[in-house]
Amino acid sequence: MSVSMELPLFDTHAHLISNDWERYPPLAVKPGLPTRRTGYTVTAEALIDLMDANGVPTALAVQRLHVYGYDNSYILDAWRKYPDRLLPVVMLDTQHPDTPQQYTDMVRHQGVRGFRMANTRPSHLDPGWIDSPAARRVWRVCAELGTPVSVIIFHNQLAHTLPLLHTIAREFPQLPILVDHLGTPYGRTKVELAWAVEAGIAETALPPGPDFGISETIGIFDNTPNVHFKLTEVNLDNLQDTGGSAVELVRRLADRFCTERLAWGSDVGQSLRWSFAEKVSMAREAASLLDPAGRRRFLHDNAARAYLGA
Repeated sequence: MSVSMELPLFDTHAHLISNDWERYPPLAVKPGLPTRRTGYTVTAEALIDLMDANGVPTALAVQRLHVYGYDNSYILDAWRKYPDRLLPVVMLDTQHPDTPQQYTDMVRHQGVRGFRMANTRPSHLDPGWIDSPAARRVWRVCAELGTPVSVIIFHNQLAHTLPLLHTIAREFPQLPILVDHLGTPYGRTKVELAWAVEAGIAETALPPGPDFGISETIGIFDNTPNVHFKLTEVNLDNLQDTGGSAVELVRRLADRFCTERLAWGSDVGQSLRWSFAEKVSMAREAASLLDPAGRRRFLHDNAARAYLGA
């Protein structure tokens, strides 16, 4: 393995897409929804090569929900081939009664290191996916197993979902919870923006620095230290388009929450604006106002501690 002499990174957000569509066919998240192939792939082997070339020893292989639905086969097979490099973070239906036992078996026997929860569409406002009795059973199992939970929240649902997550975080104070794409207005994806424009509810202006909308969103988590925030290309994309500064945003997050609560993820396999090498370079640059220990925590150590116990 060829690793850069620079500070290593732990990628908390890498999506794998196989080039074998027969063995790993697309699967709809819900019955009746269309299946689709992407026009690109990110195989386990391709990602390992990118990691080797850019000083990334470890990555979380996060299930690509809108390609494979709840069939986590490819990321599990990737772990079997590269158990020291690619750690599976699965997605399962939080409303299905079998999910707690299925997830327990995956953790105990298939190398799974974490669970990711998501709503399936921006227009679905029902919070059952995160806070129904069935979903609470999933939270409880994750807490018992000690496996982190990452949560992606659509922009139009932040106002009612973040308070629910705050309650859950206080109920399970030892459980690491990662908010994908920071959970601020800068976490809005291109898909969400397009949907909002079509629905006539788009907010075109993002909050400027120095606060970047933190106080109105994830500021609710000031006193819940088990909640962490993941910076990805989605955030960097929005900052680039609006003239914001990733360096200032990361510094603001560190001042508000401390560097022990920050992590980085590439979003490779989903966000396509920049190459993996550019994503890594931008992450390092975003951390440039942190002290050396803070940079290491943000770029590597926090994720290693949560997912590897290191």
